[in-house]
Amino acid sequence: MMRVIFAGTPEFAVPVLQMLINSEHDVCAVYTQPDRPAGRGRKLAPSPVKVLAESSGIPVHQPENFKAPDDLAQLAALNADLMVVVAYGLILSQTVLDTPKLGCINVHASLLPRWRGAAPIQRAIMAGDEKTGVTIMRMVRQLDAGDMLHKEVCDIGAGESASELHDRLSQLGALGLAKVLPTIEAGAADGEKQDESLVTYAEKLAKAEAVIDWSLPAEVLARKVRGLNAWPVAQTLHRDQVLRIWQAEAVAGNNRLPPGTVVEAGKHLDVATGQGLLRLLEVQLPGGKRLPATAFLSAHAMHNAKLG
Repeated sequence: MMRVIFAGTPEFAVPVLQMLINSEHDVCAVYTQPDRPAGRGRKLAPSPVKVLAESSGIPVHQPENFKAPDDLAQLAALNADLMVVVAYGLILSQTVLDTPKLGCINVHASLLPRWRGAAPIQRAIMAGDEKTGVTIMRMVRQLDAGDMLHKEVCDIGAGESASELHDRLSQLGALGLAKVLPTIEAGAADGEKQDESLVTYAEKLAKAEAVIDWSLPAEVLARKVRGLNAWPVAQTLHRDQVLRIWQAEAVAGNNRLPPGTVVEAGKHLDVATGQGLLRLLEVQLPGGKRLPATAFLSAHAMHNAKLG
């Protein structure tokens, strides 16, 4: 049995924490980001990891930056064997990394060295990757650059959104960590060096990326729609209103209309692109609900409309 510290914040980290709670190991403390304003009332809300930790009776610590001497002393006093980090959201100093006896390991949602960084799930979809997975690695100061201890690989579904893949990978991370923990505890986990020539970076998503450029090929736009679901959600302008596009698919079709022109608004909602057609499957106007395109078309005349 190991004394384990867990550090994580969003929903993605919850299955890993739950697996550790259910295991033979002692989760002696949880670190998570400070409560943040959320919802329409902007009231302070705890992170999903904090909610689980508190309901399980585990002490929770929420340092602002994990650099204050008191925070470092508190960490050392826990006398932990291992620290498991999943989407914590703070950069950890070498002092923190060196404090647990067996160091710190990270559960990262990509097949490293591909997609180091903040948005690996979304970038994998947007790039058209056919496979992704989860990597369990030792943590070093450089971003996602530590030795790899274990990988779980999975296919990316043909129409899978980032939100759907997120949920699958969060469960896969728990599975992968459970497999490698006995080896770590035995001190026998030999890591594999990452090939620096294969490194790609998954830049953090920006709201500006949500705007659809209709001159791009339909296949590229379909991947973008999937990658930006559920945040920030792909969007375009329709009669000076923002039309959010939650689901779409590329379909074959030749057209001579300018990109962004609605070419079919009966049985389907098809839009001309730089190459092929983008079929909008689920859309939303400001203040309205997400609607299947067929329901949207029954209330909005779209034939020959120009989007963007």
